[in-house]
Amino acid sequence: MGVRFLWQTPVIGIRNDEVLIAGETIRARWIVGADGVGSRVRQWCGLNDQTHGAHRYASRVHYRAEPWSRHVEVYWGEGAQAWVTPVGEESVCVVLVSRFPRVRLSSLQEQFPELARRLDHATCIGAERGAVTVTRQLKSVHRGAVALVGDASGSVDAITGDGLNLGFRQAQALAAAMQAGDLGAYQRAHRRLARRPTLMGRLLLLLDSQPKLRHRTMRALAAHPDLFARLLAVHVGATSPRHLAETGALLGWRFVAA
Repeated sequence: MGVRFLWQTPVIGIRNDEVLIAGETIRARWIVGADGVGSRVRQWCGLNDQTHGAHRYASRVHYRAEPWSRHVEVYWGEGAQAWVTPVGEESVCVVLVSRFPRVRLSSLQEQFPELARRLDHATCIGAERGAVTVTRQLKSVHRGAVALVGDASGSVDAITGDGLNLGFRQAQALAAAMQAGDLGAYQRAHRRLARRPTLMGRLLLLLDSQPKLRHRTMRALAAHPDLFARLLAVHVGATSPRHLAETGALLGWRFVAA
């Protein structure tokens, strides 16, 4: 397809329609920054202006243990969540995420005793590793010949589970805009694609910061699993605007009655 890969070749800057690499300048019709949440392309192009930004901190480790569920589990605590994901027949990944930067899995027993008991006899596989999950909305995701995609173009908190899905859909929209020669169309599509996961992320983080609201909401969802199914359909985008409005009204009614 005429693609040339330059492995082990760091990009050191961007100038108009040129990419600067060690000892060479490459001219391009389009330049795509897909270099993650700490994007240098975003910084070089002056696209760091944001309308909203927030950080949370995570620590994760793999355990050698037979998964007790085929589902991803989310445990809610005071100011933190623990996520458990089955990743093999005899291994699970546990992530602890919090607003506090010094979060470590050593606090699992204190925050999530039920989960800690499940892992009593499990052994760690590899080292504990940390990361930052960022909620960021940018004012613009393109300038001149440069467009940002994926986490470089803004991101949602990892609690949504929507990062990769959002990146793939943005890539499709960017490809269509490049084919049409109109990055403004990508900007509009990007805002539309980010609307739902951003809303769901804010709702989930509201529950994180408001324990009484969270407990009441959990009681309502436990008593009405059909409502949880409707909310999940909203979260994955498998709904119409009418369904979204009906779900919101139903949630409000169940919440009052909880």
